[in-house]
Amino acid sequence: MQKEANEYILGTDRAELQRLGLQHQVWSSEARRGWELAEFSAGQKILDLGSGPGFCTKDLAYLVGDYGQVIGIDKSKAYIDFLQATSDLHDLNIKAICADFDEMVLENESLDGAYCRWALAWVPNPEEIIEKVSNALVPGGAFVVQEYYDWSTLQTEPSQPNLSKCIAAALQSFKEQEGDVDVGRKIPEYFYNHGLEVMNIRPLSKMATPESLTWQWPKSFFHIYFPRLVEMGLLDKATCETGLQEMIELENIPEATILCPQMIEVIGVKM
Repeated sequence: MQKEANEYILGTDRAELQRLGLQHQVWSSEARRGWELAEFSAGQKILDLGSGPGFCTKDLAYLVGDYGQVIGIDKSKAYIDFLQATSDLHDLNIKAICADFDEMVLENESLDGAYCRWALAWVPNPEEIIEKVSNALVPGGAFVVQEYYDWSTLQTEPSQPNLSKCIAAALQSFKEQEGDVDVGRKIPEYFYNHGLEVMNIRPLSKMATPESLTWQWPKSFFHIYFPRLVEMGLLDKATCETGLQEMIELENIPEATILCPQMIEVIGVKM
């Protein structure tokens, strides 16, 4: 998978593809719970907004079955090609579309439901995108959004000085990009502004210990993103290397914990 000119903040290379697969394993149960609360079911037409390589898209395609359809939309051609290959391999009813959210075309009242995880945080106009999705939902259709509520809650115990500096630099980089990394706190307002009644809100929290799969989620992020911060000039190489070494040391402390960034799930239903 080649580096793309308009790639995401974490890239779209093979290392990031693997990280996204791991991330999905950690968060798949929360995704499925959201779909259950939204009453996604067989025969429906569901949008996976910001599908990436399509780990959720694939699961949704099995959920809607042969008579349903899942539309996966993402701006990365590499990821959409991967999703299309996955769809072909498993003979799933997936429509994979490479498009920026501003350019995507959604027919009015054409969707039974929509799902979005970690996509609205990286765009400058999330409320406009929510309006487009709302218009595309049939009355009674549900939109499930899972986004960060407070990324600054990410921390370790015991605290590690250089690792903490690396985490702070990551948050700084997110705040300097065009979106709002903590967009989750605004989703209820945006839903109400555009005809979606909030039917459910729940916090999504993860606490990791060294032996858990959840631990691998922040660990994989640190190893991919901290060197990028050095390239951006937001972190010096020595602090990056020492911070990653501290992460290794932390992993060898049985009682160590990582509090992952606080997330929120909001489910809105079109009235």
